[in-house]
Amino acid sequence: MRRSGTDPMTCGGCGLSALGATAAPLLWLSMPRTRRHLGGGFENEGMDLTVLLTELPLVTLGGAFLPLLALTLLTRLRDRDRRRQP
Repeated sequence: MRRSGTDPMTCGGCGLSALGATAAPLLWLSMPRTRRHLGGGFENEGMDLTVLLTELPLVTLGGAFLPLLALTLLTRLRDRDRRRQP
């Protein structure tokens, strides 16, 4: 079954990706470990700004791709079940 480019599932995947890419860094910033690295420790103890170059891009990419992966797997399972039914 071929899908057109304006399929609601395609728009949903883009929306989920944007939501995940926004929510994942916000969640990452709320973690105590991240706050400590960004200057929340006592007298900047443990401050390490390299997390902005190492962890933040990975968190953002993970937040963008994980919802897409889940949506793809659910869509494939749904289509497989539809093909089995007569």
